[in-house]
Amino acid sequence: MNGTAPSIPFPPVVYVPCSAMSAGDETVSVDLRPTRDGRTALLVYSALDRLVGCCGDRQPWVVMATASLDTVQEATRFDLLLLDVDIPPELRRRDGQPASGTCPSTGSPSATR
Repeated sequence: MNGTAPSIPFPPVVYVPCSAMSAGDETVSVDLRPTRDGRTALLVYSALDRLVGCCGDRQPWVVMATASLDTVQEATRFDLLLLDVDIPPELRRRDGQPASGTCPSTGSPSATR
């Protein structure tokens, strides 16, 4: 063992929680979550059923190529990229509106920036 973290395969596309979009919107506003330690996380999901299971059925989403996450990071400056994190029900969107609160997990991120 060489002391480095094992490489975790990342899916070619991810489902990203975002704000609801209106007809004619040209840009997507991704949801960023504060972590308990003060960093900003972008949560992404490897499959639509995981997004719904982890974020609830009222969570708007967009699918994007994993390669596009670099552009999102440049625009939003998130600190952590977390894969398939379960959001407790009390922190999920209700009626399309974001709930306030911190990201439930700051351990073992899938990737960091």
